Amino acid sequence: MKFIVSSGVLSKNLQSISGIISTNNVLPILEDFMFVLAKDKLTIVSTDLETMMKVSMDVQSNDQGSICIQAKVLLDYLKNLPEQPINFDINTSEFGIDITSEQGKYKIVGEDAKNFPTEPQADDTTRFTMPAAELSDGIAKAIIAVSNDDIRPAMGGVYFELDSNSITFVATDAHRLVRCIKAGIHCPSQDKFIVPKKALNQLKNNLNHSTEVTIAYNENHMFVSGQDLHLSCRLIDAKFPDYKVVIPADNPYSLILAKADFVSALRRVSVFANRTTNQVVLDIVGNSLHLYAQDVDFSFEGNEQLSCQYNGEDMKIAFNAKLLLELILVLDGDEVLFELSTPTRAGLVKPVDKKENEDLLMLLMPLMIGV
Repeated sequence: MKFIVSSGVLSKNLQSISGIISTNNVLPILEDFMFVLAKDKLTIVSTDLETMMKVSMDVQSNDQGSICIQAKVLLDYLKNLPEQPINFDINTSEFGIDITSEQGKYKIVGEDAKNFPTEPQADDTTRFTMPAAELSDGIAKAIIAVSNDDIRPAMGGVYFELDSNSITFVATDAHRLVRCIKAGIHCPSQDKFIVPKKALNQLKNNLNHSTEVTIAYNENHMFVSGQDLHLSCRLIDAKFPDYKVVIPADNPYSLILAKADFVSALRRVSVFANRTTNQVVLDIVGNSLHLYAQDVDFSFEGNEQLSCQYNGEDMKIAFNAKLLLELILVLDGDEVLFELSTPTRAGLVKPVDKKENEDLLMLLMPLMIGV
């Protein structure tokens, strides 16, 4: 089994699926890439048993076969190799691998591809297509609110809610919630399922935004196929909380800020906040916003003043600056809108300039002043 491939192309494709591989694996073969050669098409696979990712590329070859190669060795080698063609000569019976480049020759030993885990069967699936850019964008906006708490597995992924003419991405960690509705996506039926964070992170980072993807799902798995990329993952078997009941029906006060100015000020002021709570207070009086934070233990204090557009009663409300920044940074446009009610009720964060066919809502619970 022989093939010639560009070192740069190979490295890029390996990097795109390497995030699936875990560091502490029960099975040693899970630390490998599986190479499957079919003449001039090479498919590389990685898995952690829950998620499997495949990427395909063109190579020079007339052979076919398969082998597993240690991921870390191959990635470290390619990382230090200039762009050039490299030649793989693989003995599929003894699993010896010879790699030849302009600089030298290298030998490693692979493993039998028959021992590599097989992909789950896509039986009884429902499928639809959507622009890859819209899928990636919806994931990127929702995934920041996914919980890292293993005790509540339902909140460890993004909730997909499908309708006849839209797809809704929802995530929450109990402190904040993101709901992103993408309209104009034609789903064949009303369905809902929870996709794990790890699989979605890999997906959003590697989708070709100029193409469409096919999403298929059944009771246990989701399958996403795009140009030269395929991902399958096990769905989270849990019930997502009823997120609609926590979204305030009426937050009458509106605060509009220049996004870039607010982000810069928030970053500066939060340096002086308590390291545990990251609390920053927004003191709104008329069309002036006073940002301040303090850490009593170290006698730190930060204050800044910003102009704003505010419609409502004067108010002091506090938020976790780290969580707030993560929400604001995924907003599109130059201005950010806060919809507020009282200092103890959740604030809503939205873009002032809405994207076409998108309805984005972000919720953040306030902190008690002084805590």
